[in-house]
Amino acid sequence: MATSTHSLSLLLLAVVAFFVLQAEAQTAPAPAPPGKLNFTGILDKAGQYTTFLRLLTQTQVATQIQSQLNSSTEGLTVLAPTDNAFTNLKAGTLNDLSSQQQVQLVLYHVLPKYYTLASLLTVSNPVRTQSSSQNGGGSYGLNFTGSGGNQVNVSSGAVTTQISNALRQQFPLAVYQVDKVLLPNDMFSDASPAPTPTKTPAGSTNTTTATKAAEPSVDSANGSSEKSVGFVGLALGVVLFFMGTS
Repeated sequence: MATSTHSLSLLLLAVVAFFVLQAEAQTAPAPAPPGKLNFTGILDKAGQYTTFLRLLTQTQVATQIQSQLNSSTEGLTVLAPTDNAFTNLKAGTLNDLSSQQQVQLVLYHVLPKYYTLASLLTVSNPVRTQSSSQNGGGSYGLNFTGSGGNQVNVSSGAVTTQISNALRQQFPLAVYQVDKVLLPNDMFSDASPAPTPTKTPAGSTNTTTATKAAEPSVDSANGSSEKSVGFVGLALGVVLFFMGTS
């Protein structure tokens, strides 16, 4: 009898414990969802990207990047120029750009895919940028090459620099520091040809000059004519005078 009573007590205790655990599980708060990736916060925390952040905000590219990060399956790669990189630009470079050109310049620093530094060493050049999409995909690309082991160089054609630091390298976003502003060769090419001087056939210039020199001046001819008429008139006057006196 004592044994059956003890067994019943254990069974009741187990049932009570089960319901208590179930109640705690239902009232316990659900784990908080992971925070959204803050792209501009990464640059702001690094502390030397004030100018790039301002351009990202003015052109609304920051909003575009944030939206793509929340929906893209390919990820993004951003090449972020430092404040010193903008300071070293020729005076007036940014101010001379239209609003649309500023958008293209910022998008030129964004690759529409996540790349590690190692993958950039083996990528097929030229690599498309976000600016390529706005220009038909046929231009505004970047070339990546390696030097000194794992060092990655990036070139726009007009500018070549190194990727000097990884601010973030975790899918879906990679952010790399560059110490020069990547100026698109399509926008900043200095290869405009100088005006070609018009070639004159040999002797034509001298012949024209000689012809003009050989032609008598109209004023000179008129002067000579007037002098001849005056002399004849004087001679006739003298003859008539003597005829009258005789």
